[in-house]
This record gives sequence, C-alpha cells and structure tokens, in this order.
Amino acid sequence: MGESEIGGLVAGLLIAVVTSPVGVSGAVFLLPVQLSVFGVPSPAVTPTNLLFNVVAGPGALVRFHRDGRLRGPLTRLLVAGTLPGVVIGAAVRVFAVPGPGVFRLLVALLLLPLGGWLITRTLRPARVTATAMMPSPRAVTGLALAVGIVGGVYGIGGGSLLGPLLVGRGLPVAQVAPAALASTFVTSLAGATAFALLSLTGSGDVAPDWSLGLACGLGGLIGGYLGAHLQPHVPDTALRLLLGTLAAALGASYGIAALS
Repeated sequence: MGESEIGGLVAGLLIAVVTSPVGVSGAVFLLPVQLSVFGVPSPAVTPTNLLFNVVAGPGALVRFHRDGRLRGPLTRLLVAGTLPGVVIGAAVRVFAVPGPGVFRLLVALLLLPLGGWLITRTLRPARVTATAMMPSPRAVTGLALAVGIVGGVYGIGGGSLLGPLLVGRGLPVAQVAPAALASTFVTSLAGATAFALLSLTGSGDVAPDWSLGLACGLGGLIGGYLGAHLQPHVPDTALRLLLGTLAAALGASYGIAALS
C-alpha cells in the first residue's frame, strides 16, 4: 500500500467517524480531498467517491442493524427515489459537466448553501408539530429522486444529501441516519456500475481510481462503524453544527478555487 492509499485510508476513517452519526457517508467531504490532495482527475473522482460509499457503507449499516435501527418505511422511500436518480446523474456527469472548473463551482453551489441552511436550522430551530415531522411518502420519494440526480453528478450517492436535508427539516437523527446510509449504499452501487458501463463508451477519465477508492472505503468502513456506535452519545446540536460548518467551509473554498 503506497502513501496515497495510506492517506486515503486515514482520510476515509476520520471523515466517516464524524459524518456517519447523522446519516452522511462522508463522500461529500472526501470529494475535495481527492481532487486537491490526491489529484484524482475529473470526472473519475465521481465514481471513485461512489466506490468509497460501496466499501464504507456496510460499516455503519452493520452497527445500525445490530441496534435494530434499520427498520421502517423511510429507507424504502429514499431508495425508491435515489436509485433511478443516481443513474440519471451519472450520465449527466459524464456527458454534460466533465470540466473540473465547472465541477468545482457546482460543488461550491451545493455545499455552501447547504451548510449555511443546516447551521441556521440548528441555531434557530423551527417549531415542528407531529404532523409536520414526517413528509408525505410522495414528497419524500420526489425529493429523493431530485437528490439522487444531484448525488449521481457529485458522486455522493444521494443519501448523503438527504441526511442533512431531512435532519435539518426536523426529523430525528436516529430515524434519518440509518435510512440515509442504506439509501447511499444501494444508490452508490448502482451509480458505480453505471460509471463502469459509461467508461466503456465514453472518453476521458471516467473509470474510478480503484486503489485509492478501495483504501478510502476501508477507512470509511472502520470509521462508519465507530461513528454509528458513537451516535447515541453525541448531542444532535453538536453534530448538526459540525456538519454545517464543514459543508459551508468546503463550499466557500471550492467557490474561490473555481473563480480564481
């Protein structure tokens, strides 16, 4: 294992420990590390991130399953929307937005408002009633479809966006995290397969960086299990603020890089 793979393993582990308690695999935060630190070319960084999700996902899911937190309809609703969405997003990523400059700008436009929104909702929580807590099944699936398309473009599976969105809306972290991670795993598997097929017909760096993606995923596998174990012991407010701050900071840095 070379220096890049060791660095990827450490990065995947540390990121997954922080993000998995709220249902985020960590790929959204690993993406700029792969672009800037490891120099993964675009659009290969997207399937590499999806590979990370496939390898890392079972870590947290095994822990959630052991604790009996994978049951419920939310998982089925998220998968029903994000699964077709991530395949559409993969095609968009390869044929519509392959340039690294455009890609970084899109990352900034995603992360900056998402981070600011999550921080605002955490510091000034909205009053949530019992009927407002759970959106309708059709609304959840529709949102999952839209997020799945975006997730396919960014290589973050879809569930990684739904986690912060649903938690920020007021749903309990304990309910959202297992469902979002399960959705991320299933859709990332589909997305990675779609990119593998597209690499046979498309030009450029479309195939994933296998060694780096597997190394990051192994770190995420360990970190995800530890993060899921820590979830009941960490206050929701601290986790939401940390995720919001990370997202906003990374979005700002990539916005500056894209415009410079």
